[in-house]
Amino acid sequence: MKRMLSALTALVTVAAGLTVGAPAAQAAGSCSGTITYSQVQSSGLGELVIYYNSSNGGTNSACFYHRGAAYGRSAPTFVQIYRCAERSGEGAHCTRSGGADTKSGDFSYYAGPVAVTGTANYCVEAVGYIGWAGERHQIYSRRQGC
Repeated sequence: MKRMLSALTALVTVAAGLTVGAPAAQAAGSCSGTITYSQVQSSGLGELVIYYNSSNGGTNSACFYHRGAAYGRSAPTFVQIYRCAERSGEGAHCTRSGGADTKSGDFSYYAGPVAVTGTANYCVEAVGYIGWAGERHQIYSRRQGC
């Protein structure tokens, strides 16, 4: 009986990880498409990922994923993306053009998706962070997808 209960617990744990860890699509955007930027925060607690697809004149979306010790643990998490005025100069500072899409709250697996449209031939920039042990572990992408 113990062996059967152990096997069932392992199966439920694996199934929960597969469904909870997968990002959900939303009307404003989704964390899917071609990855144009991915950076793991130096502490290993979070990863900022920017995606691109060609719909709506180019759509970039972003998610900030919990990693390492933070994975599955509720913590203040934030992600934001916006279009830059620039059309080149990947890696440089961005001049924001238009509004930004932001998600923040206490999440266990990721913040997002956030998305901006009309980004074909423009750079985008995203920022994300996780609050952990009283510190903000943050990533700025600078200009990407130019």
